[in-house]
Amino acid sequence: MRSNYLFTSESVSEGHPDKVCDRISDEIVDLVYREAAKTGVDPWTVRIACETLATTNRIVIAGEVRLPASLMKTDKNGNEVINPAKFKAAARKAVRDIGYEQSGFHWKTAKIDVLLHSQSAHIAQGVDKASDHDNSEGAGDQGIMFGYACTETPDLMPAPIYYSHKILQLLSAARKAGEGDVGRLGPDAKSQVTVRYIDGKPAEVASIVLSTQHLEDSWDSAKVRQVVEPYILEALGDLKVADDCKWYINPTGKFVIGGPDGDAGLTGRKIIVDTYGGAAPHGGGAFSGKDTTKVDRSAAYAARYLAKNVVAAGFAERCTIQISYAIGIAQPLSIYVDLHGTGKVSEDQVEAAVAKVMDLSPTGIRRHLDLNKPIYAKTSAYGHFGRKAGRDGSFSWEKLDLVKPLKDAMKA
Repeated sequence: MRSNYLFTSESVSEGHPDKVCDRISDEIVDLVYREAAKTGVDPWTVRIACETLATTNRIVIAGEVRLPASLMKTDKNGNEVINPAKFKAAARKAVRDIGYEQSGFHWKTAKIDVLLHSQSAHIAQGVDKASDHDNSEGAGDQGIMFGYACTETPDLMPAPIYYSHKILQLLSAARKAGEGDVGRLGPDAKSQVTVRYIDGKPAEVASIVLSTQHLEDSWDSAKVRQVVEPYILEALGDLKVADDCKWYINPTGKFVIGGPDGDAGLTGRKIIVDTYGGAAPHGGGAFSGKDTTKVDRSAAYAARYLAKNVVAAGFAERCTIQISYAIGIAQPLSIYVDLHGTGKVSEDQVEAAVAKVMDLSPTGIRRHLDLNKPIYAKTSAYGHFGRKAGRDGSFSWEKLDLVKPLKDAMKA
């Protein structure tokens, strides 16, 4: 392991075009779970894989679903078809909450197409009943998922992505609260933080990049820096800003046209922002818009949950966990642990322990983390990891309730 180096991660705000799409897709996941609960439909039967495209005053929602009857209607030929009304309303509400009321992208006037259709019967048959286990769901697809944790920050996240997220979260909250000139910023923004590591520990910030939309046409880069710098310094907290730190605030100059009007957005294009900022491997699957039979989402949550508890238990300062699946098969094909040379126990011991403390089938993960709930819209921006577990069941994979079971499993 290198001791002295620079590492950089980026984040994007909830108003970034791709994040607008992630938000809409996750609002639709939540809508389906809410409607299921409201109408007495078993939430275990919910299926949705929803993609969103956004461009100038246009939103397209497409994908495969299995829906409660309350989201269906009868067409003129007597056929049951998807009723687009509630999906459109969910999309408009999301765009309004993000803050888009500009001529090229407005929550009220954007045209919305809903192109959802029924889930493939061939996929459904493998998911509804796993071929390797009775009364259990099979994985919704093949693939590899990774979880990671480290001791660099209080939330056991890598420092560069942690601070990149925090900068944008503080600016977003201030923008929505209308705090002074920050209230004249727009929803679209990107941040990037380069951290200098000394002796393997985050020591100082070597560069800061922020590009943020602003509503005042007269503002230049200097004015934007004047507005945002106090919030950046607040976000960095006790992490030192290097004496020679390079600041790049709106380096191209004006940034008035933003969001999907300035650049098209698509669900699932910010998977490194969603996870560990490049500090850990990524299996390649996106999270947003998917119910949790899709192991792209649920197993990535489980892997983070296990890695975080391994580090919190004191077994290592860094932990990467990989889990792999085959479509229609319940149990993972493999579990791999890497403690990056920081372990106080062996990787073999951790691999055996994590398999004991948690059922890593899709059914087991959904049950253990209580995932059949409308808790996903809030995951769509500022990362799926390193967040606080909520009373509504959100971010349950950030809990540290496996520390004792892991320690007990190590002794067994």
